[in-house]
Amino acid sequence: MNTNVQTDWKVIAFRLKEEEYALPVQHVRSIEKMQPITRVPGTAHYVKGVINLRGVVTPIIDLRERFGFAPEPYGEQTRMIIVTLGDVEVGLIVDAANDVIDIPGASIEPPPEAIGAIEASYIYGVAKIEKRLLILLDLAKVLGQ
Repeated sequence: MNTNVQTDWKVIAFRLKEEEYALPVQHVRSIEKMQPITRVPGTAHYVKGVINLRGVVTPIIDLRERFGFAPEPYGEQTRMIIVTLGDVEVGLIVDAANDVIDIPGASIEPPPEAIGAIEASYIYGVAKIEKRLLILLDLAKVLGQ
């Protein structure tokens, strides 16, 4: 009997490059289409600037660049996932936002030792759902908190 009971996750799945990633739905405020971003000088290369989203100035991070992937032009499928962590609200640019998925806690495994391009520190775990492999992100670490 497994005494290490893990809670189930409800996540927003999204795509970067050819991989699927996921964030817990409780951190996601909204998913927006791309809109003009106002550059802010002196920020990290992956901080694209800010947007005015319903009266809230929201910083925008390009997750491709945050993870060290080559930048790609934004397209029809590109989305901004607006996330909150504590009192911080940030937009994350992703290649596409796919769907909401329920993940049984038992299907979540720790990140593999050899991750490759993405820093393992950003990853909470990996979930296998049917034929899909989802990389679960640790939002606090992605945002540098």
